[in-house]
Amino acid sequence: MSAPVSRELTRSERAAIRHLVGHCANYDSTDKICLPLDCPCYMLNKWWTGSLCRYFRDALLPTDPALEAAITGEDTSMRQKNCPVCGKAYLPTTSQAYCSDACRIYARRKSERERKRRERQKIR
Repeated sequence: MSAPVSRELTRSERAAIRHLVGHCANYDSTDKICLPLDCPCYMLNKWWTGSLCRYFRDALLPTDPALEAAITGEDTSMRQKNCPVCGKAYLPTTSQAYCSDACRIYARRKSERERKRRERQKIR
């Protein structure tokens, strides 16, 4: 597979990157620096695709599948699933069927209610 061609980022892609940097564990918003490097965050002034901060690429970029697909050129839609309870898109770990424990508990209680309802119908 060949490397994607470097291109200029769109305005919305740059805005999405700036938004994600605000959630970065390595970013100090008061001093506006990257803590491990002790210098201004590389990703805030990013204008072209290509090299990315490793932490940004591994931890933050997967939270925005559309941005990840646009920047890396890979189709990440096959990796993400939609939660059957709330409809939220999420990246599953292992064979995870729900986006959160709350949705999993809700679905289990709903199926148990339905099962009990069917059993009561059989008795009548």
